[in-house]
Amino acid sequence: MAKQVFDINTNKGAFSAAMSDEHQRNWNDERWQFQLGKPGNNYDRSREHMNFEIAKGGRVQAIDRSKNIPQKFLERCAELGIRNPDYKTDPKTGKEIPTNRITTAKIIFQGSRERMRELAFGEQKVNQEHGADNSHITRCKDIEEWAKDIYRFASKQWGEDNILGFYVHLDELNPHIHCTVLPVATIRKKPNVSFNRAFWNLRNKSEVLNRLHDELAEVNRRWGLERGDKIAETGARHRTTEEYRRHLTAQCTSLETQIEDSKQALSQLRQEVSLAEKRVKGLTTIVENLESRKGNLENEIAWVEDELRTGKGNSEELQKRIAKLDYELQKVLENLSDKRGKLEVADRRLAELKWQEEDSKLNVEHNHQELRQATYDLERQVQYRLSDALVSDLIADFTKQLSTMDYSVQKLFDDSLIRDMAEHGQNIFKCAMYLYAGYVDYATTFAESHGGGGGSNDLPWKRDEDEDDRAWARRCLRQAHRMMRPGGKRIKR
Repeated sequence: MAKQVFDINTNKGAFSAAMSDEHQRNWNDERWQFQLGKPGNNYDRSREHMNFEIAKGGRVQAIDRSKNIPQKFLERCAELGIRNPDYKTDPKTGKEIPTNRITTAKIIFQGSRERMRELAFGEQKVNQEHGADNSHITRCKDIEEWAKDIYRFASKQWGEDNILGFYVHLDELNPHIHCTVLPVATIRKKPNVSFNRAFWNLRNKSEVLNRLHDELAEVNRRWGLERGDKIAETGARHRTTEEYRRHLTAQCTSLETQIEDSKQALSQLRQEVSLAEKRVKGLTTIVENLESRKGNLENEIAWVEDELRTGKGNSEELQKRIAKLDYELQKVLENLSDKRGKLEVADRRLAELKWQEEDSKLNVEHNHQELRQATYDLERQVQYRLSDALVSDLIADFTKQLSTMDYSVQKLFDDSLIRDMAEHGQNIFKCAMYLYAGYVDYATTFAESHGGGGGSNDLPWKRDEDEDDRAWARRCLRQAHRMMRPGGKRIKR
């Protein structure tokens, strides 16, 4: 059975124009040549005609390039009453500076390569070799229907008005969808805070991602795509903690090296861009001066010819003057043609360097994001191991010292978490684990079957919208401690 692919990346601030051009394939011939010339590129320009987008209402149409994603982003923010969503005025300089308080999400939908190609091309044979001509290939109806189903799924999750782009690419190795959304779930409650902080932390909210994967699988079942195995059931990466820690350390080191290399490359590109801009400016000035000189010479020649035609002045002198002016004009025209050619080359080189600079910026930004995530993962792994060791040692030490304490001192620890953990910590941890996973029924049944009273909280038990992992885990542990005590009330499920 083929598997579905669902990947979410969040981005602080507006979508970049360069990335928008990539999604919309808003490239001229020169830009296409630049992309096709990049090592490892997967583009097939002969299949560009097969790309399409899903527009409002679920309509299939050719990609509309009249507006890019940043423009749609600003328009949607304006509809929501958000002014200058990505900038604020610096009180000292009066200049606008980025605030990055808006979150956009970049989502990729696809599936196993063979199944996606079958949906897109049917039984047509596509030549996947670089530079092959596939202009005769036509788009199958199935890929359009699959894309419309995915569009309805995205509209249900984030609102159709908040979809800034929904582009289906069939000109790469694996047909896929690039969807950009502006999540505004919290705008009505807290209009002055960043958009949907819960969404910004989505990659750390496994229960939300699991729900999205499950719901998407219901959509994809019709198209022969099933959900991938859950990490909780299969075990992420199938590595020990130490192996995973070593992997993360190596990944951080590698990313730091990549960032440094990218920064050096970007610095070099900026120098080249600066020199190219100076060259373009210099050639532009020369061309303007030559254009002015050309106009002056043509006017002077016309005036002298008029003098000669009307019989004013010495005919021989006027003819010599015309010949001299014509000679100068030819030199100017030759020089002008040369400089125009050089200016055209310089303009193309400047545009190419700016494209490379933009790509380099995106690479640096992408590596920074990956490094932050890898560093965070590494810190969490180390923190978990230290916490685990610390808790175990503390409980072991407490258990050892408890028996040596006077009865009056021991009484001080009655009903305390540390004493109960020392006596039946495994059961408290297991009950807390059920609560953390959202299995309130299991937690209650487990507590009651192990001598607990089921808890003492009459409020419904669930995670708060803005509650982070640590706070939620701490609250689950405290609740589990209460539930494992004899007597008490049942918590609401």
